[in-house]
Parts: sequence; structure tokens; C-alpha cells
Amino acid sequence: MIPITYSAEVAAARDTGLPIVALESTIITHGMPFPQNVETARLVEDDVRDAGTIPATIAVLNGTLHVGLEADELDALGQAQNVAKLSRADMAACIATGGTGATTVAATMIAAHLAGIHVFATGGIGGVHRGAEQSFDISADLQELAQTPVTVVAAGAKAILDLAKTYEVLETLGVPVIAYGQDMLPAFWSATSDMAAPLRMDRANDIAHAQMTRSAMGLSGGQLIANPIPKEAEIPADALHPIIEQALAEATAQGISAKAVTPFLLGRIFELTEGRSLTANIALVRNNARLAAQIAIAMGK
Repeated sequence: MIPITYSAEVAAARDTGLPIVALESTIITHGMPFPQNVETARLVEDDVRDAGTIPATIAVLNGTLHVGLEADELDALGQAQNVAKLSRADMAACIATGGTGATTVAATMIAAHLAGIHVFATGGIGGVHRGAEQSFDISADLQELAQTPVTVVAAGAKAILDLAKTYEVLETLGVPVIAYGQDMLPAFWSATSDMAAPLRMDRANDIAHAQMTRSAMGLSGGQLIANPIPKEAEIPADALHPIIEQALAEATAQGISAKAVTPFLLGRIFELTEGRSLTANIALVRNNARLAAQIAIAMGK
């Protein structure tokens, strides 16, 4: 086991048995501009606390894995430049060489599992990028969901992806995809899509029991909880479609690829929606944090 630095709050929760919810850090370094990134991170942490659980924002700082960030560490990360975007392939290398990196869904799942945390709230997972039949650009998040036993609460896969292929891959990998409270899968900024959910659950207790049953059966991996953005905060899919297509075309024209694709697309969509996408992003992350807290409490019963 590698050394892990826990924030004072997370360390106390581990000692007393309080439920903990993991939070990623790429949303801070690569998903939102400063100061909204730090403000949002604090709002999400407070949502987790208000629901009766403890937040653990995860990052690698100067070669050390941090599970839970102190206030000054969060401030510094929110303004840091050239922060690595860590996934399974490069997380260990960053730690070994003393680097600083923000954790994607995959890396956050790995860290959460190392720390004994079973629930993780994020905005949206990565997946199969459009044009993957040529680029083979498929997020490591999907493989991680198949092998690491952490329940991930998200507003589905990011809408910039090929959603149909993303969910097809998750099915092939044996990952349960559970829509919360509705029969259709959400589409990140939009509450619904034209895709039926493979599974539906309406109670946090059922979601927690499903993960515990999976582990008791010796099945590897976690589960994806697709939690729709609140209706009042969504951007309808028909309004988003031409904007996403324009951003994708610009990324292709500029030769943007690999890890740079998602931050570029999110940035352009922010500009093209005149900030509405950021407002929606904040709303959905907070909504996911509140549900994740309920699941974490249920897992502790």
C-alpha cells in the first residue's frame, strides 16, 4: 500500500465510522475556470456534509496521494498551472516522480478503493468518443467501472460522447447502469435522452444493497448510477445538439485529440451557451453529491 495523506476531517471520519463520499479533482483543474472551480468544489463538499456524510476530494500533490484536501490545498489546486490529468495509466508514474495531478473518474475510483471509500460523486463519466471507430479514443473510466468496486453517481456519460456506444461498452464489460428515479437514461446537461435505462432504482437503499450484493457474489467492479440533472437546471437536448456538433467540428479542424479533447469541448460549449453549460454543470454535480451521500449512509447501515 502506498502512503496516503488524509485531511483532518476525513481522518476523523475514518476513526469514528462516519460515511465518506469521494470527489474527483479534474472538475477543479480541467472542468471549470477559476474562481468558479473552487467555489463549486466547496459547495459540493458542503452538500455532502449537509447530507450527513464527509467529503473526500482526491488529488495527487507533490507525489503524495491526498484523500480529502485542506482549505489551502484546495485553493492552491484551483489556481495551479500545468496540472496533470491522471487516469489509471499515469497515476502511479505521477506519484513516483513527485508530480501533481488531478484525478479523473478512473483515478478517483482507484484512490477511493485504496482508502476504503465505496461511493463517489462526479459530474459525468468519460466514455466512447465520437469517431472512436477511427481514433479508438475510449475513456479508461469504462474499464475502471468494470474492475474497481466503487459506486459512481453521475449525470450519465458526458453528452459530448457517443452515448449509445458508451453504454454498449459498459454492458459488454458487465457494469450495471442504473437510472435513478426514471426509465430513460439522462444525458448530462439534459435530464432525459432517447435511450432506455438498463436498470432503474428509486431508493438509495436499493442502490447500496445492489453494490453490496455484487461484492458478496464475488463480482468485480462497481456500478454507474445515472442521476438526472434537476429539470429546472437542464439544457434541452435539442438546444444542445447543434452546439455540441459545432464544438466537435472545431476540435477536429484544430487537430485536438486524446486528453485535450474533453477540456476543449467543455470550454467551447461554455462559450457557445454563454455560460449556461457551467450553471447546469454545477447543478448536476451538487445533485449527484446529495444522492451519493444518501447511498453512502445506506451502505453503512
